[in-house]
Amino acid sequence: MTEVRFTHIGGPTVLIEFAGWRLLTDPTFDPPGRAYAFGWGTSSRKLTGPALPPEDIGPVDAVLLTHDHHSDNLDDAGRALLTDIATVVTTRTGARRLGGTTVRGLKAGQSSRLEAPGRPSIDITATPCRHGPPLSRPITGEVVGFALTWPGQHHGPLWITGDTVLYRALRKTAAALRPGTVLLHLGGVQFPLTGPARYTMTAADALDLCETIHPRTVCPVHYEGWQHFREGRETLAAELETVPSERGKAFTWLPCGTAHPITV
Repeated sequence: MTEVRFTHIGGPTVLIEFAGWRLLTDPTFDPPGRAYAFGWGTSSRKLTGPALPPEDIGPVDAVLLTHDHHSDNLDDAGRALLTDIATVVTTRTGARRLGGTTVRGLKAGQSSRLEAPGRPSIDITATPCRHGPPLSRPITGEVVGFALTWPGQHHGPLWITGDTVLYRALRKTAAALRPGTVLLHLGGVQFPLTGPARYTMTAADALDLCETIHPRTVCPVHYEGWQHFREGRETLAAELETVPSERGKAFTWLPCGTAHPITV
């Protein structure tokens, strides 16, 4: 078994520490107040800043970047941080945009390995995402999640879902993966311009997915701090109150800015 320390910095940004490794997901460190364009006439304002500034994060071995083209997953300060990172794992199109020899691009189903002396190797497999309604991928762009496996895991892989709606390929992947711990991107993202269309999972989707895979621990992320999030912590908490405790007890709220240990 491995004890992993998760520090939620805000939005999708989490520092993951174990066995000498320090990994960072989707770095977002800009201050609040600015509006960002998301393409095709959509935009959103950042409402809250990070719980920790980038200078307080310390050294990072690798960044796991689900996608580079939306500022709620990679903002200006996060992009600047990438220049000091030895390894960035992201989408194939993101790797082309970011450039450089330190960036590894993966499509869903492809894997890459992190290795370092005296540490367990980590296999990173990209998992599928659809960041919007059917046929939206040419507009919303390429996104992936990440499944992490390493020797000594007791409860199954660690899965970072990435920004996605709940759809058939995601269900199939989750059922095959059977993750023990999930960093679950939520928020029920919507934009006024596109009406009822959603771009990330809702609280109901979270419960539906977890009913299929029965993970040991589910940590919601990517649900607060921006105008385009439609479902925050209160909504998910209200949904959990309506389901049996056995289904709801897996959900763990990571405190912002403070490391939280979880056995993986």
